[in-house]
Amino acid sequence: MKIRIGTRGSRLALIQAEMVENAIRSAFPAAETELVKITTKGDRVTDRPIDQIGGRGVFIGEIEAALASGQIDAAVHSAKDMAISLAPGTVIGAVLPRACPLDTLVIRREIAEKLSADPLGKYRVGTSSNRRKNAAARLLPNSVFADIRGNVDTRLQKLHSGEYDCIMLAQAGLSRLGMAEDPRFVFRRLTPEESLPAPCQGIIAVQSRTGEFAEILGKITDQAALICFETEREVLRLLNAGCSTPVGALAELINGELRLSVTLDQRRLISGSAPADERFALAERLVRQL
Repeated sequence: MKIRIGTRGSRLALIQAEMVENAIRSAFPAAETELVKITTKGDRVTDRPIDQIGGRGVFIGEIEAALASGQIDAAVHSAKDMAISLAPGTVIGAVLPRACPLDTLVIRREIAEKLSADPLGKYRVGTSSNRRKNAAARLLPNSVFADIRGNVDTRLQKLHSGEYDCIMLAQAGLSRLGMAEDPRFVFRRLTPEESLPAPCQGIIAVQSRTGEFAEILGKITDQAALICFETEREVLRLLNAGCSTPVGALAELINGELRLSVTLDQRRLISGSAPADERFALAERLVRQL
């Protein structure tokens, strides 16, 4: 039995695909796996913001097409990049344990002390996310925001070269790359109150054709992460949110109770709790209050 696993070719994407590959091999030692690198529109076009080249899903389309055509058997995604709707005939077959979902402010070391002492100063902040811009505007209200594209390594190099004073990144990506303690920078992990994460940030999702490899993928699924994934995706669905919509959502499962926070502006956070099996009703109730 061979499973061809589709993935983007960035270092982070490959690390995440290897995590899926290792999970499959651990659960089913006889399984044979192969990683298939696929270049997406989001990888090819790096000189424009994502919402100008197709929005949410620009890192997914070609991989979904390869899955639908039979070129691959499973597709590994950073769940926060996924469009609201899946390609026909496909499902989310697995969700791996969630990494830290929070945002991190990465600051050039030579200006970190100045920024800490004077958050009202004028700084150049690199982010292409409207959600993160809203959060950064509260933290550093007099700053100038500049778009930034590229993988994590590229963004950190741009920061180091002085194009920006600080940038905002997902803590999960930094940790998976082993770059969360790079001595060139100071890392400030932001609380949900400072920057409510993008829905499904820190989650790795595996997409498959309906009914195929269900036993294998089900075996590697983390149920707590799946519940949070489904809840935060429901927020996106209810809002019909594209990539330019500054929605933040974070679900946390604690002793069977689900706590959910949502926002559309990073200023007004709406939160509530419910049993995990009432998660979709909870999402609908909170979205109505936005």
